[in-house]
Amino acid sequence: MRPSHPVRAALSLAVLLASGLGLATSSQAQAATPGAPGARTLAPDTRFYVDPASKAAQQALTDLKAHDLAGAKAMAQLASWPVAQWFNGTATPKETTDAMVALQAKAALARQVPVTVAYNVPGRDCSQYSAGGASNSTEYAAWIDALARGIGDHRTVVILEPDGLALSPAFCGGTAAQQQDRLAEISAAVTRLERQRGAAVYLDAGHSTWQNVGTQAQLLIDGGVANAQGFFLNVSNYQTDAALTRYGTLVSQCVWYLQNTPGATADSCANQYWPDADADAWYAEHVPAGAKLTHFVIDSSRNGRGPWTPEPGKYTGDPQTWCNPPARGLGTRPTADTGQALLDAFLWIKVPGESDGSCTRGTAGPADPEYGSVDPVAGGWWPEQARSLVADAAPKLTFNTGLFPQH
Repeated sequence: MRPSHPVRAALSLAVLLASGLGLATSSQAQAATPGAPGARTLAPDTRFYVDPASKAAQQALTDLKAHDLAGAKAMAQLASWPVAQWFNGTATPKETTDAMVALQAKAALARQVPVTVAYNVPGRDCSQYSAGGASNSTEYAAWIDALARGIGDHRTVVILEPDGLALSPAFCGGTAAQQQDRLAEISAAVTRLERQRGAAVYLDAGHSTWQNVGTQAQLLIDGGVANAQGFFLNVSNYQTDAALTRYGTLVSQCVWYLQNTPGATADSCANQYWPDADADAWYAEHVPAGAKLTHFVIDSSRNGRGPWTPEPGKYTGDPQTWCNPPARGLGTRPTADTGQALLDAFLWIKVPGESDGSCTRGTAGPADPEYGSVDPVAGGWWPEQARSLVADAAPKLTFNTGLFPQH
């Protein structure tokens, strides 16, 4: 039987996406000209880069070849939305520059702004599932320089080192010297990247159930947030938009307070565990209404259903609620039109469908008891998870109509 018109359209899009044909063009520039006043702030009509050869697009073609029309449609819908491009330090500096140059060329052709992730700081992820990174500070600085040279003057969002501050050495058994090295590495990276006039750099601020507001604010200050566009929240996590927006606002206010109040310390700031009214009253008293506050972005790639809470008593060990939790969904679609002054954008930074790692939830393993099988390694493509994220998306996933040319 011939597929219905909507399904035929979806399959046609799947083929176009997976074959690498660029669909996204526009007759109008979608962001401020680099170098112009306010150029580092994302304009509400910014259009982020959609990779026509993404893993989701490739999966759409695979499903189509297998005559799985529903699967092909779901993956084509996912592939139509912009997702960050990760640079993991697995190439030489020259290869890193060349890869960034190639990305910039594709994004420029589509008149879109790429969202990139720099993920190569020494000792990243506290040597856990995503362990790796440059071998020392000198090597890391050279890699950041290579990345920056590839960016050139192009408008680019740079998500600098997920977990780089919230999970810095001080919070996983590292020495004071290692902590100081990490802060210096991040700060130097900000300074180097921000020399590229189109780069908008955001620093790691964890998420709303992690570091205390004051602790995170001080980490951002020490990491050079004053020289960056702002900070990012919720990368590879599942906290709700509302909780993250409130937390980000409190962190931003605390950053201002610490930077502008002699003798202030991190534990002075009202935090996310205070009653809302009390915290709001504290900041109203200590931060002027017209204060220039730090901006932030939110990763909404997998938080459509919020965080996962296992059944009571199901696990006696660590349930690893952050690691491939079941029945989550895609969240708010990527956009810079947030309607909120401090929130620059919702972005899909973690690639939907890539595993968080091989989770065992405190059991002997090796299988993940939530799935009855061994999860792919961190960053490994997991078609079943991708389909689950689409099925549970909130709001329901549709095609990104902004892909198509505007006349």
